[in-house]
Amino acid sequence: MKQTKGAIARQRLRDSLNKSAKERLRLFLELFGKDDEVLVVINADPDSLAAAYAVKRLLRYRVKNTVIAYPNEIRRLSNLAMIELLKIPVERLQNVKLGDFSKKIIVDSQPNHLPAFENIAFDAVIDHHPVTTEWHASYIDIRPDYGATASMLVEYLRAAEIKPAVALATALFYAIKVDTHNFEKKANLADAISFRYLFNIANQNLVRKIELSEMRFSELNYFKIALTEMKVSKHRVYVHIGRVRNPDILVMIADFLNQVHKIAWVIVSGIHGERLVVIFRCDGYKKNAGKMAAKIFGNDGSAGGHREAARAEVPCKNLGVEAQSFTTALLMKIATKHM
Repeated sequence: MKQTKGAIARQRLRDSLNKSAKERLRLFLELFGKDDEVLVVINADPDSLAAAYAVKRLLRYRVKNTVIAYPNEIRRLSNLAMIELLKIPVERLQNVKLGDFSKKIIVDSQPNHLPAFENIAFDAVIDHHPVTTEWHASYIDIRPDYGATASMLVEYLRAAEIKPAVALATALFYAIKVDTHNFEKKANLADAISFRYLFNIANQNLVRKIELSEMRFSELNYFKIALTEMKVSKHRVYVHIGRVRNPDILVMIADFLNQVHKIAWVIVSGIHGERLVVIFRCDGYKKNAGKMAAKIFGNDGSAGGHREAARAEVPCKNLGVEAQSFTTALLMKIATKHM
């Protein structure tokens, strides 16, 4: 009998959970031969950068070459500082030829998370986000109970008996800090074990340098727009920023507003290119940002995430409105239909 998409997703989850670290490592490495050219695709942020860096280390003596590539423009200063200080070798996805690579991996994401990923046939998927459907890969390791994909890759390294160099350890350590919000967000014992393992290897001075590289002076104007345009109703904050050079600023604004006392939901949107990007934040207690994002925007674009943090990206044409005509009031109207 043909399985439903939901049944396939649940089977993927069971398959990825019911394996030891050694077994996962063995099955993963079996995919590759010494002549393979490997492409590791990420949506660049600290967790994906660190996880991809760890994959490159795992495959160093297993394959001919490993390239890390990302489709999004990296403008967030802390991410740029992480790449520069830790010397993480990355390239724009637009600048590589997919046909040059015999194997392709995606980490800290899944094939249908972004349109840029949808036409790539991935051989391996390693991620900690909720399981999605309508894609296939030879090797799948998805563990939504983990706070960071970096924690998963620490387990791979330890199973391979590879002690990470200082730069890699610092990247993994910083990634776990960021994705768990210093263990204030969802995490499990495995995250804590990986974090503790890295503590004595990582360079804490470099971590602090990365953390302090957060914002450009020019980006303060977006906060001014947010404070002017935001609407508050029933302990929810809604704000549309307008056109942004990089959607990372929407994340910063959402995280900032999420600190306000008695605010239960924060929904921040902006136009990047020809797409509406929407960032969701909540406390995750009796709320689920990932499900809410999918409920509101899942039929028009890509949407999903964790209980306390989520994201949606929708082509403006799918909303039946011109990009310049989108407003905070319209964002509020669309969202409140489902809340």
